[in-house]
This record gives sequence, structure tokens and C-alpha cells, in this order.
Amino acid sequence: MFRERGYAATSMRDLANEVGIEAASLYNHIKSKEELLLNICLETADEFFIALNQVKDLDMPSDKKLALAIERHIAIVTSNIDGAAVFLHEWRFLQEANFARLKAIRKRYRQEFQRIVQEGVDSGVFKNINPKLYSISVLSALNWIYDWYKPDGDLNQQQLGQHFSYILLEGLRK
Repeated sequence: MFRERGYAATSMRDLANEVGIEAASLYNHIKSKEELLLNICLETADEFFIALNQVKDLDMPSDKKLALAIERHIAIVTSNIDGAAVFLHEWRFLQEANFARLKAIRKRYRQEFQRIVQEGVDSGVFKNINPKLYSISVLSALNWIYDWYKPDGDLNQQQLGQHFSYILLEGLRK
């Protein structure tokens, strides 16, 4: 519902109706709508980090590592479209402390991508570009996939990952 309607337009009553219980009963399971939003964001962030952590320290050239990181990111987005949409866009509705917490998590994730790019620049695999700007650009492109990807479309998850990693890396390689 947060993805379909947006967090702000979804009430606790809407959530309770969706799961078939009274709104008051919903509070036996969660403290607040924000707690639910935070939990969705944290669980999705964990999925992204687990996938990236499996890649970042591999002993392989940076271009292969970055391609794999891109493919894994796409796999998370396409296999959990609702969670990804909420993590990528609805997190902005979190209150101050939780907002800051999620912002820091998202920054750490981007910095891991940035480290891979910096490794590639340092080793001469990639052109001498700004790793931060490149990482922001790549993640910006990847983070909208949830909006247009169709599981029954022309490309499956793996093909989509391969195409995106090719497109995003070709201009970066020396």
C-alpha cells in the first residue's frame, strides 16, 4: 500500500482493512505506521547490503566487481519491487531520527559502490572520473527500475542486470 498509494496517503485503518483486522488490533502488532515504514526500509537495506557485501571484497578486477554489484542491486529491486520502492522513495517520510538513520545507511551503501569505482580508477581499469558522481549516477539509474520493470516483460532479471552493467560500464572502462 505504501508503494501504491504512498506512505502519506495510507492510514492505519487502510492497513488494517488490507490484512483483515480492526485498526485497533493492528497496534498489537506494530506501534505505529512509521515503525512499519522503518522496518520495511531496514529489511530492504539489509537485502542490498548482503548482496553488495558478497561482492565488494572479491578478488577480481574492478569492472567485473562493479558489474556484479550492479546485477545484484537489480536482482534485489526486481525480486522485491514493493520493498525497493518504499526503501528508495517513501523513506523520506520518516521522522527526524529515523530519517537520519536511513540517510546514513543509504550513504554507506553508495560509498561501497564508490569504493569499487575508486579501486578501478586507482588500478587503471577505469577512466579517471569522479567516483562519487559516477556512483550517484549509477544508483540513480538503478533505483528507478522498480517503476518500469515488468517480470513478464522482454528481459528477465538476469538479462536486465547484464544489459545495465554493460551500458553503465562501457563508458567507464579505459
